[in-house]
Amino acid sequence: MPQQSAPRPTDLVVFGGTGDLSMRKLLPSLYLLDRDGHLHPSTRVIAVSRDGLTDADLRHKADAAVQGHHAVQVPETAVLRRFLDRLSHITVDVGGDPTGWTELTDTLDPDRDRVFYLAVPPMISGAICRGLADAGLVTVDSRVVMEKPLGRDLASAQAVNAEVGAIFTEEQTYRIDHYLGKETVQNLLVLRFANVFLEPLWNSRWIDHVQITAAETVGVGGRKGYYDTAGAMRDMVQNHLLQLLCLTAMEPPASYDREAVRDEKLKVLQALKPLAGENVREDTVRGRYGSGVLHGTEVLGYLDEPGGPTDSTTETYVALRAEIANWRWAGVPFYLRTGKRMDRARSEIVIRFRDVPHTIFPGAATGGGSLVIRLQPDEGIHLTMLAKTPGAGALRLRSVPLELSFADTFATRSPEAYERLLMDVLTGDSTLFMRRDEVEAAWRWTDPVIAAWADLDLVPETYPAGSAGPAGADRLIGRTGRTWYEEEQA
Repeated sequence: MPQQSAPRPTDLVVFGGTGDLSMRKLLPSLYLLDRDGHLHPSTRVIAVSRDGLTDADLRHKADAAVQGHHAVQVPETAVLRRFLDRLSHITVDVGGDPTGWTELTDTLDPDRDRVFYLAVPPMISGAICRGLADAGLVTVDSRVVMEKPLGRDLASAQAVNAEVGAIFTEEQTYRIDHYLGKETVQNLLVLRFANVFLEPLWNSRWIDHVQITAAETVGVGGRKGYYDTAGAMRDMVQNHLLQLLCLTAMEPPASYDREAVRDEKLKVLQALKPLAGENVREDTVRGRYGSGVLHGTEVLGYLDEPGGPTDSTTETYVALRAEIANWRWAGVPFYLRTGKRMDRARSEIVIRFRDVPHTIFPGAATGGGSLVIRLQPDEGIHLTMLAKTPGAGALRLRSVPLELSFADTFATRSPEAYERLLMDVLTGDSTLFMRRDEVEAAWRWTDPVIAAWADLDLVPETYPAGSAGPAGADRLIGRTGRTWYEEEQA
């Protein structure tokens, strides 16, 4: 992989800089980058909001956010002081009083790179970018970072992309998906393209099916107002899960180059068989968590969560069957699923190999084994294969694991996803970010599914909080005699 460029002096301007994302993810990640020597000594972080905070107010909030972050543990006092000194706050009312834009203009250094991070709802991204352009703040060394969701359908995504694209070039635009910053996701590329023994097996001849899972134990919490306008398909499948599918199924790029990698991901999205009409009834499952018990605690069902309608038809769970119409993957189903309030949190990709064509061990359990790429928790790679159980008498076979735990194998700490992606933004590497045509191709595939749910009046199936999800998901994969990976291991 290419070496990271040396950090350059940068003014990082975070719109929504006092909000939840900034405090939970961005500022702690920037502190960790600072601690590890990845920020230029003169780099500054300028939080922009309507809150009217002083610099001291912001630093007080940031101090608590950094010290409360799970990856920081015990902050280094000198580093924390240095990091907090980088922070300042400017009050800007986007589309309102222009005073804040003037203050921002006076603050930014014309000799530095400029990164504008839009940690705001996408519907105001265009207004912010126009404000930046009107104030003369967009330079050739500027970059803009956009958070998901990029719209709620193809039309709105195209509108957001067009508004931002009128100000920033595609090369200056970084559409972030934090799943792509996970260490194991990047190791998936290494696993596939740096180990020659896997390439002959990575196709429909040897692979029976693929499972991609992103399960959460959390509910919607205080985000029900937003979540009810999105649902699991828009919030997780359209971006996170389809990106993981692309990295699993893509052809080898000519090089580890941002355009070469993204070209191959786009080809996968374009090769997805359409899911529409009655096929949606057969090949998708919608679910919604009801009340239940999670880790010994009673929790509310989705309809009873505060902050949104009590008669909602929004899904908190999706399982679906996808197929890729190309030579490598023809006939191999990809099962994607995601849900909230599940029995345990995990994100993983399971490559299930075909059974042996002829067994010479009659009566013994046989199988093709599985390759599991664990994204969280306990990042690592897990290969199951059959071995003989020790002992005399009848030959008995047992599935055994070959395990690569990143925590046990490597002495260094795995960076947080936002750490890696922020580092890439600061050094100008957009390989792990989504290109405009990728985003729009994903919406072209998911929009007909969402439309068919409405046309067919497919209401979500209730599943108890703390369970493995709706029964329909078992029927979906079981229709062809397959089972979910965790059921095989039970």
